[in-house]
Amino acid sequence: MKQTQSISYCLLILFLGCTEIQTENLSASVEKEYFGSMGTNNQVDIYTLRNSNQIEVKITNYGGIITSITTPDKQGEVANVVLGFDDIEKYLDGHPYFGAIIGRYGNRIAKGEFSLNGEDYSLATNNGNHHLHGGDKGFDKVLWDAQVTSNTSLELTYRSEDGEEGYPGDLDVKVIYTLNDDNELIIEYEATTNKATPVNLTNHSYFNLTGDGSRDILDHILYIDADHYTPVNKESIPIGEIAEVKNTPFDFSSPNKIGSRIKQVGVGYDHNYVLNGQLDSLRLVSTVHEPESGRSLEVYTTEPGMQFYTGNFLDGSLTDGQDNILNKHSGFCLETQHFPNSPNEPAFPSTILESGETYQSTTVFKFLVERP
Repeated sequence: MKQTQSISYCLLILFLGCTEIQTENLSASVEKEYFGSMGTNNQVDIYTLRNSNQIEVKITNYGGIITSITTPDKQGEVANVVLGFDDIEKYLDGHPYFGAIIGRYGNRIAKGEFSLNGEDYSLATNNGNHHLHGGDKGFDKVLWDAQVTSNTSLELTYRSEDGEEGYPGDLDVKVIYTLNDDNELIIEYEATTNKATPVNLTNHSYFNLTGDGSRDILDHILYIDADHYTPVNKESIPIGEIAEVKNTPFDFSSPNKIGSRIKQVGVGYDHNYVLNGQLDSLRLVSTVHEPESGRSLEVYTTEPGMQFYTGNFLDGSLTDGQDNILNKHSGFCLETQHFPNSPNEPAFPSTILESGETYQSTTVFKFLVERP
């Protein structure tokens, strides 16, 4: 992956003393194990991607879910830095999209309705009056075909048939997860269709860089390379404007604690940022640092937007694989994406994939740690 050639002065100050996680001369590998079942002939597997630097990523072919990412802290102690379960039944019982592939359309479509090429389409309204994250059975709830393609990569494929959740056209989707020795988890999305349809794919991992899901993420220091965001109404639907973040609690163009102004935005952040930089160009768009553990996360993407969400609706009813009770703000999400409700907002970047075209998108999560 190409590295960004320049970085703001404030980020240099913030991450001075951070380094890439040091090699321990381990072998990169992908291991497959049985995870459970969804009934007859529906075996669910879990795949562990390992690199040479003590990082492990576990992914299940149910929903393409990242169930855990373990990384070392500045003392060399490893811990899971995403929210998730170690039991397939907890995923099948319902969860707030922990670690899942989201599609066909990540985020919201107002009233579950859009028009395309003279036809009106109605989708499931599974978020109040609106359509969210692909509907009642989005890509997070289906069994993907999985193939290990190298000692660093897992390829998942799924065909979403014409009419599934109300969407037009057969959509063939491929998602490739790669963990390399630069400590980058690369997610590559690709899709084709035989009929024009909206497509907006993302991953919904909840991060907590302390490695302890019982703690909140309010002291994490966040930077987002965005001068604008898309304001929303009371039902989290964009009002069609692109507004400046300057002099608002949405401004993370300089690093700031997530919790420093969170009370000014109601229950918490759940907003789309209009990312700076050239669309379709892979560039650094966000960094997060957790001072106590020394862990840092960098996010690179080709997407025009990113939803910043602070786990506002976690309510203590779920426990993770370490039996931590997951309360409000136990994790944050950085969901790279096109903008919410784009099929109904002509001024937003288009999410329509035409027959004969190929949807392509890449997002990279890179893990670093402070020098001891």
